[in-house]
Amino acid sequence: MTGSESRRITDLGTLKALAHPLRSCLYRSLYTARTATASQLAEQVDEAVSLVSYHLRKLAEYGLIEEAPQQSGDGRERWWRPAQESVSIHDADFRDAPERTAAHLAASRVFLEHRVDLFRRHLDERATWGPEWGEASFDSEFLPRFTPAELAALARELHALVDRHEKAARAAEDGGDTEGRENTAIHLYGFPFRS
Repeated sequence: MTGSESRRITDLGTLKALAHPLRSCLYRSLYTARTATASQLAEQVDEAVSLVSYHLRKLAEYGLIEEAPQQSGDGRERWWRPAQESVSIHDADFRDAPERTAAHLAASRVFLEHRVDLFRRHLDERATWGPEWGEASFDSEFLPRFTPAELAALARELHALVDRHEKAARAAEDGGDTEGRENTAIHLYGFPFRS
């Protein structure tokens, strides 16, 4: 990654590019792999290489991914990587026009579906992960009564905590500590509701 640590998406074109269901899936797969070719990603998402290549070029057009240095001797292979360590999308950036609000809602629904599918797959496969992963995995629900400011403060603290742990894990992995490491998903939601 040559870009900044995080990118805040504020334009409609980039949001729509990332919110496409296949592109969203490809971005997630590329993020976890760090670098990959269209062929490798096509195998993961069970799509044609030509279709995956097209969608990777679209993600690159919006600066979400970029070409990576060659990882093999085959110069015909094009390697890709995320352009930033993370991206974020904030409601405040898409409230100014109905089309932008609708696009943000549609994108949020696509991302939610991907997350739900990922958790369902985990539930289906949970028994195959063994007792250590069974003990380490969690899903929790808390129902506090917060003000908007309190919820926002909690979100900042949770993001900082996860970010700190992820950076430490990446540094350890980059240093050769790969034993027992697996991709993990942490989904946090905080939102108001009425009974």
